[in-house]
Amino acid sequence: MKLKRVLALAMAAAMAGCFFAGCNDDSGNGGSSNGGAGSTGSTGSGGGASGSVYWLNFKPESDGVLQEVAKMYTDETGVPVKVVTAASGTYEQTLSAEMDKSDAPTLFVIGNEAGVKKWGSYAMDLKDTKIAGELNTDAYNHYDADGKLVSIGYCYESYGIIVNPDLVEQAGHKVEDIKDFASLKTVVEDIHNRAGELGFDAFTACDMDDSSSWRFTGHMANLEYYYEEQKAGKTWTECPATITGDYLPNFKNLFDLCINNSITDPKELATGGHDPDTQFKEGKAAFTVQGSWTYAGDTNYSGSVPNAKMIPYYCGVEGEDKAGLNCGTENCWAVNANASEEDRNATIEFMYWCVTNEEASKKLVESFGVMPYKSAAESTNGFLKDAETLTSNGNYVMDWATNFQPNVDEYRKALVSALNTYCADQTDANWDQVKSAFVDGWATQYNAANAG
Repeated sequence: MKLKRVLALAMAAAMAGCFFAGCNDDSGNGGSSNGGAGSTGSTGSGGGASGSVYWLNFKPESDGVLQEVAKMYTDETGVPVKVVTAASGTYEQTLSAEMDKSDAPTLFVIGNEAGVKKWGSYAMDLKDTKIAGELNTDAYNHYDADGKLVSIGYCYESYGIIVNPDLVEQAGHKVEDIKDFASLKTVVEDIHNRAGELGFDAFTACDMDDSSSWRFTGHMANLEYYYEEQKAGKTWTECPATITGDYLPNFKNLFDLCINNSITDPKELATGGHDPDTQFKEGKAAFTVQGSWTYAGDTNYSGSVPNAKMIPYYCGVEGEDKAGLNCGTENCWAVNANASEEDRNATIEFMYWCVTNEEASKKLVESFGVMPYKSAAESTNGFLKDAETLTSNGNYVMDWATNFQPNVDEYRKALVSALNTYCADQTDANWDQVKSAFVDGWATQYNAANAG
């Protein structure tokens, strides 16, 4: 349980109240999931004296495991469990449609403050329930303005730059020598300049289509928001009306490094379709921008690059040699308050079983990475162990300030559009459009989200 204790305790003070207090993909949920299509479990949604469970899943990459776990529970207890998985980027639409049905989900996701505002009235108070009693930290929970425990984290994750140490060494460098942006830039540019000789490039494709753009407009954008928080000396607890963009030059440092030292020409990024995950797994590039969910599951870096490591978003900020990974979650369970008492009880019993049953929790942890519950299986996720090592060495954790992006879908669409224009023609004038989308776009979407 060392990983869970260290990360939970080390991050709680820095991140409490900020991981979930924002506005992210779909209904305030999203960004980490990578592709996938909707699917339905083989068990029925049924109903009976014992109740039934309907889980509207937010993580497409975990669909296969959830179908297995649902069947295990039904086989063991006789309680019907249905899992429906929303395709990546469609959770808000799917949830809205499903909540209007007579057999609405009994278990769904409220991942940040935007979700609390929109869906909090649909959620029962989980305070004093047996599933809440299994939590080993409160750092990943959401409360509404009245103190109702609206949703509870069921896993947490990290994201950053993933490295293939073998390829770095083949190029004559060591991952351990990368400690800041300057050292990262040296290694990356050397590999890219010698790609023909080495047989691999520095970065995978930085596609800006819907299946990939969140890696930059959500995750990498976080470095600007995080350092802006730190400069102000106050971690965000609600979506600010404006941002300064003071650290956009640092975002530009890293973004430029990625797109200009990649397998794929920057002018080709808008259309996507280059499959950066496969490029990394096949050893075509030494670096990629991704998260801990790729360690296992469908992308499964652990099987193809077993010693892959995750390093921080080095971007040229002073003191970044003490940077850690971006750690947090948008994956938080909520139970439908409008479901029947039997279905609510059945759902809580199922949740409790998921985090206490040895076999079930092992399957879930292998997919999710880590679950913040007392009896859940210990994580074997190498990228989360990298987060633990950095934290144990005294490095700061970068909280998920990106969760606060206002009116997130529209905000990110504008970022994607501006970044695509810049990638096609990297002029100062086009970068000014990116700055406008970042800063002016934030104020515009904040006002739109809070109108009336």
